[in-house]
Formats: sequence, C-alpha cells, structure tokens
Amino acid sequence: MINAKLKKTRSRLNSILVSLLRAIFILTFCYVLLYPLIFLIVGMFKCPADFSDPTVTWVPKTITFLSIQRAIEALNFTTSLKNTFLYEIFAAFIEICSCAIAAYGLARFDFPYKKVLALFMFLTILMPVQMTLIPTLINYKSLDFLGILGLVNRFSDVDLRPSILDTGFSFWLPSLFAVGLRGGLMIFIYMQFFKGLPKELEEAAWIDGANPIKTFFKVIIPSSGVVIITVSLFAFVWHWNDYYLALMYTSSNKTLSVIMARIFTQLELQGFYDSSPEATGAALAACFLVIVIPLVLYMVVQHWFVQSIDRVGIVG
Repeated sequence: MINAKLKKTRSRLNSILVSLLRAIFILTFCYVLLYPLIFLIVGMFKCPADFSDPTVTWVPKTITFLSIQRAIEALNFTTSLKNTFLYEIFAAFIEICSCAIAAYGLARFDFPYKKVLALFMFLTILMPVQMTLIPTLINYKSLDFLGILGLVNRFSDVDLRPSILDTGFSFWLPSLFAVGLRGGLMIFIYMQFFKGLPKELEEAAWIDGANPIKTFFKVIIPSSGVVIITVSLFAFVWHWNDYYLALMYTSSNKTLSVIMARIFTQLELQGFYDSSPEATGAALAACFLVIVIPLVLYMVVQHWFVQSIDRVGIVG
C-alpha cells in the first residue's frame, strides 16, 4: 500500500517536473523569438528623448508616430511597395504555376533525357545565383533568342536586341520557364508531393477521356492544395526578401528590400544621421513596415502551412 502511494507521488512529481521544464523551454524560446519584434514595435513609437533616457526600456514616456512618417518617406513606401508586387510577387505567382507544371512532368511521365533534366534541376538548387549573374546580365542587356537578332544586327547594322533590365521581364521571364528565384527547390517540393498521389486518380480521368493537360488542371491541382500553400508561402517570402537580384536587375524602380538595405543613406538625405535617435526610430519603423505584410500573411495561413509541411515531406 505504501509502495503504491510512493509510486503515485513519484509519478506526479515527475509529471510536474516535466511540465515545468516544458514551460521554461517554451517561455525561453518565445522570449528569444519575440524579443526583437517587441523591441522593434516599442522603438518605432518612442520619441527621440526616450532613446537617450536610461529609465525607458519597454514603455515610452511619449508615444509618437513621427518615426513611421519618416520611414514611409525614406522607403518611398508607396512606389517601392508597388514595384515589389509588380516585379517580385507577380514573378512569384508565375513561378508557382510554371514549377507545378514542370514538376508534374518530371514526377509522372517518362521521356528521353528525363534524368539529365532532373540533374540540371538539382544543379540549380546547388549552384549559387552569383555564378550565373554576369552572363544573365549580359543576356538581359541585349536579349536574343538563338542569336537570330544578333545575325540581323551583323548584316544590317540595326540592333533589334531589347534590354529588359529595369523592367518586369527580367523577373517574369525566368519565372515563366521555371528557372526563377529558387525555382529548382520549388520543383523538388512539388515533385515530392506528386509522387505520393495515387495513380488511380489519373487513370480514372484517362478512362473518362481526359488528356494529360485536362487531368493536371481538373484532378491533380484540386488535390494539391497543401503543397500549393507550402510553395506559395515560400515563394512569397523568398521574392519579398530578394535583395541581390532586385539590386542587379533594377536601377531606378527599386523594391522594398533594396531600399531597406540603404535605409540610413535614405535617412541622411532627410537630414537624420545614423547615430541620431531620429534615424534609429525611423529605421526600426522601416523594418516593421517591410516585415508586416509577410508576418500577417503567415498568421493567416500558418494553420494550413503547418499541416502541409507533414504532407509534402519537408523536414529541417
């Protein structure tokens, strides 16, 4: 009887200890994760005097919106947000669609040189974009297809090769052919999911007279909601945060990520130097303005995204 009570008490103590350790771990993790965001939000509402006041840490003595106004002006927020959606997010949408088509072909059909194409697809994942940037820039500066326009220029002295730099086509064309920003990784994610779909779905559609194109749009796509959510969220975040390609491809039509990287330079043009409290508050506000849209998007779709991670087999 006494042994049974001791075992029950010991079990309760172990359960309490495990719960306590779990709570400590979760609170510590939340602190590390949320501290920068809370610091960001508090700092953007501080007045300049609060930054030099050692008694002010989390609660500003005076709440002001001047930092947000300065950040909007420094970022040229309306124009740069429009450029981001027009160039990057539209390219992400195109890439989501084109990568799904390419992945379905690689996952479900046998054709000559399929393994070679798959090898090139994996090379696009492994190869950094810096290795192909120079030839890409040269090609985009004088866009040609199989050298046809170059031959016309050689014989007629008329250069018909257009430059697509500083236009949306430098982002849209790679996405259209499924070789845009991290296109290989998107194809791989799609392939992992398509390989797990029952072939009976396609066979039933073929018996009903559907061709592969109709089967893809009428059967496969409606059954692939989880992987589409996963790829869409990744594509949005990757294109939204893209700095390197946006910097190389644009000279005047800058996106948010490019201007954000130069925020202190932009603030200096307004007369606020990087060591001043005004510049610090405006920089914090600019960071919040850049991350708020992806943050809200993830909060909306995170339930389906977490479920989809398990379905498509992504780990790590």
